[in-house]
Amino acid sequence: MAMRNTRSRRQQILQQLIEQGSVQVAELVGRYGVSAVTIRTDLGHFEEQGLATRTHGGATLVRTPPQEQDIHEKDALNLPLKESIGARAAQLVQPGDNIIIDSGSTTMTLARHLRGHRDVTVMTNGLNIAWELANAPGVNVLLTGGQLRKQSLSLQGSQAEASLNPYSFDTLFLGVDGLDLQFGLTTHDEAEARLNHRMVERARRIVVLTDTSKFGRVSLHRIAYLDQIHAVITDAGIDEATREGLQRRGIEVVVAEPTA
Repeated sequence: MAMRNTRSRRQQILQQLIEQGSVQVAELVGRYGVSAVTIRTDLGHFEEQGLATRTHGGATLVRTPPQEQDIHEKDALNLPLKESIGARAAQLVQPGDNIIIDSGSTTMTLARHLRGHRDVTVMTNGLNIAWELANAPGVNVLLTGGQLRKQSLSLQGSQAEASLNPYSFDTLFLGVDGLDLQFGLTTHDEAEARLNHRMVERARRIVVLTDTSKFGRVSLHRIAYLDQIHAVITDAGIDEATREGLQRRGIEVVVAEPTA
């Protein structure tokens, strides 16, 4: 059966491109049941994004996603920038708010700056985030449950996804492994991407917390397209093209000032 959904087809082709390093038009025509012209248009789309280079009969990967690091390695990277981002994000949280904090090293700094808040409910899939808030008297903590992914200290899987169903949250504070203006928000792990996507569905406002090292990166699994998010909190290293690209999509760009 032909795959007429352009978004879905392109996501699968890109995943194949990342996994294999190259793809062939003839093979993709057979797999997706569309014309060679359609497949060439798809590959041209990836070339425009700088993700691939067209070759005779196919395309090869240009931008290889970085290798995933475990949570302890991530914690040590760009820590002053992450601290300033977390502090700025905490200013958005008001008494009475119900929020989700995604697992991650940058979102961990948000949790640290929420310890003095009052009358806030936090749901999280991050064990380190729950531990950080465990003795915060004014913060009610909910854990998603699910299977522990030790590399990221995050809970995931069908149980974690189902645990979100009864709730509606004011804001999701989301960490990412990559933010690309064309491809959107991505992460390394498929189960984590599914859970993050479910979080996006359950919150009225989506705020991405990321330092500028994640801009232009594409990891294997998409979380969401940029038209699904409302704000990005980042550091002063953001380049003008990225800032303008986000703002053209109606996304508020908040630059966090360095913490003292």
